[in-house]
Amino acid sequence: MNSPLIVEVTRGDRIESRHEVDAVVVDSLGRLVGSWGEPHRAVLPRSALKPIQALPLVDTGASDAFGLTDTELALACASHQGERRHEEVVTAWLSRLPGGTNSLACGAHPPLSEEAGQALAASGRPPTAVHNNCSGKHAGFLTVIAHLGFEVDGYLDPEHPLHVDHVTPAIERTCGVDLGAGRPAIDGCGIPVWSVALDRLANGWANLGESTAGSSAHRLLSAMRAEPFMVAGTGRACTRLIGTATGGTVAKAGAEGVFCAVVPDEHIGLALKARDGGARAAEAAATWLLAHLGHLDAGPSQMLVNRAGRPVGEVRVAS
Repeated sequence: MNSPLIVEVTRGDRIESRHEVDAVVVDSLGRLVGSWGEPHRAVLPRSALKPIQALPLVDTGASDAFGLTDTELALACASHQGERRHEEVVTAWLSRLPGGTNSLACGAHPPLSEEAGQALAASGRPPTAVHNNCSGKHAGFLTVIAHLGFEVDGYLDPEHPLHVDHVTPAIERTCGVDLGAGRPAIDGCGIPVWSVALDRLANGWANLGESTAGSSAHRLLSAMRAEPFMVAGTGRACTRLIGTATGGTVAKAGAEGVFCAVVPDEHIGLALKARDGGARAAEAAATWLLAHLGHLDAGPSQMLVNRAGRPVGEVRVAS
């Protein structure tokens, strides 16, 4: 068995923490290009699956029917951090749908952005479901529901026609998996989350990159490249990687240390999972992999600073 990637966190001249990361790079035919650790490990992709879950938004004609732009399409694939622009776009989008923001079933939480959270608290307004990092994905689901005339009630249920007829089949087709014999878990925002082997997940991302101009996947990836801020936000890894990596790279993180990316120019996709669920390890590993593949001019490590902004260590992939 291959050794996993090791992400070290240093403080001064000491290694303070170590993370093990399973990672795999495959082409669109599912052939292994590179692997570290357990490439066939079953993982819950969490939000790294969002661009695939958004395919029905375009496939069904819902995006065109409601005149969605790259801004909304990027948000449908996003784990945004609730900055003002995210809030404004989600609110305006949902205002065009029956039920508006009241239809969101993802739950409320404060903005992930510390600055946005402080501004919201200072305004005296409580956080709403619009601030949920998954509200863009849910707005996409609600757009499909409105377009196809489905009932909004119960749209989180895996037996709802949104999932049975559209979202789950999109995952199966894109990743080349059969989910019929399994049972989904429940994601943080309430929707079904399926277990997928890491190499199948990477293959799904590679397949997104093989899409032709005008296709659903091509439109979604193009939107994410055009609007990287909407995918995550200020200072976030997804926004940074989409904005700086070459080869048409699009990247998306998922909770519990999952990270995926596609490099369309190389016809490859990658997927990784930090075994301990550490987001910092997943981000460091994704950055290292894209640099290793020649599509990111990245330094060997990420500086670790204290609250005063003083450098105190680094987060690095061990050579």
